[in-house]
Amino acid sequence: MSTVTITKYTKVTMTTRTTKLYGKDLSVYDDMDIEELLTQLTPEQIEQLNREVDPDDNLLPASQRCRDQTNKTATGPLNRRSLLDYLERSAREEEDWPELRPFQPGIVRGKVFTPKAVPKPLPVNDEIALDIGDEYEQALSQASEEELVDLAAILGLHSMMNQDQYYASVTNKKTMFGKFESIVKATQPKALPLLPDNDTDVDKSIQQVTSNDPKLTALNWNNIKNISLEKFNRLFNGLKKNSHLEKLSLANTRMTDSAARELCGALEENNGLKVLNVESNYISPPVIKDLVKSLLNTQTVVEFRATNQKPEVLGVKNEMEIAKMVEDNKNLLRLGLAFEVPDARIRVHHHLQQNNDNLRLKRIGGGNS
Repeated sequence: MSTVTITKYTKVTMTTRTTKLYGKDLSVYDDMDIEELLTQLTPEQIEQLNREVDPDDNLLPASQRCRDQTNKTATGPLNRRSLLDYLERSAREEEDWPELRPFQPGIVRGKVFTPKAVPKPLPVNDEIALDIGDEYEQALSQASEEELVDLAAILGLHSMMNQDQYYASVTNKKTMFGKFESIVKATQPKALPLLPDNDTDVDKSIQQVTSNDPKLTALNWNNIKNISLEKFNRLFNGLKKNSHLEKLSLANTRMTDSAARELCGALEENNGLKVLNVESNYISPPVIKDLVKSLLNTQTVVEFRATNQKPEVLGVKNEMEIAKMVEDNKNLLRLGLAFEVPDARIRVHHHLQQNNDNLRLKRIGGGNS
């Protein structure tokens, strides 16, 4: 049945309902009273109707939505051992299912598995017959090892050469590496000796820096792992008044923020240092920013390197501030820092290039500064 409602705003509302159920037309029950229909049902039919009708209300629990249809009496609480014994006894007493075709010994039923026949591999003939003429065949038979390698490189037969032979043919160098074989093996790497330990005397170098020794122009403490904070502080205190030291390398010395902050104070007062390397340490990004800021006071350092720290990422804020400080430095030529922000990286690159151009113009006498 459908109803249509029309108002002054021309709003149409339509409602529909099912007209058939189980293939029967329900329109004949429209004018009938439900109470009258229920009075005509027998108790058995009413009981069946209660079992089949579900209120379909999610707010009601399942025990209230459906009537209990169990006619057996309760046997008490669950006894797992009794249940297992009952199932085992029932399985033994139950008869086997009758077979449609009884078992007969010696008769095979179903399909017998037969493996697929694997085709035999065809014989591989590595020999390739090429008709290149008597002249070329004679030339190849008389060619040396180096000439064959060069010819293979020209023809693009890289799989027939090892790395050393190919590199020698490209660079036009004489090769002395093995034979010309069709099966290529990788060249074994050469065993190189380990680098010797840094034998710099820490205490003696600190004394030289403190006394402003004119013979000490470069100090290398790289890869010395047992330097204490007290020795770092003595070195940086002596660096404040030192005017002869031009290169200081402190890479991989396990320097932390405490020692790096003392270095910031030394850089603000030092006027002779030109190259500073503090790579591969444990300096945090804010302290690296303070190191770059300390270079602005005297602007004598032309190369500063601080990559490969334990906190690898500097952060957007620190990178942008470092880029602004680098733009204020007119003498910095090389900077070893890894920038993740493209804007900061491009600004630093352009400014360092400009500083190098100004230095070149000043060297040839074409610049004002």
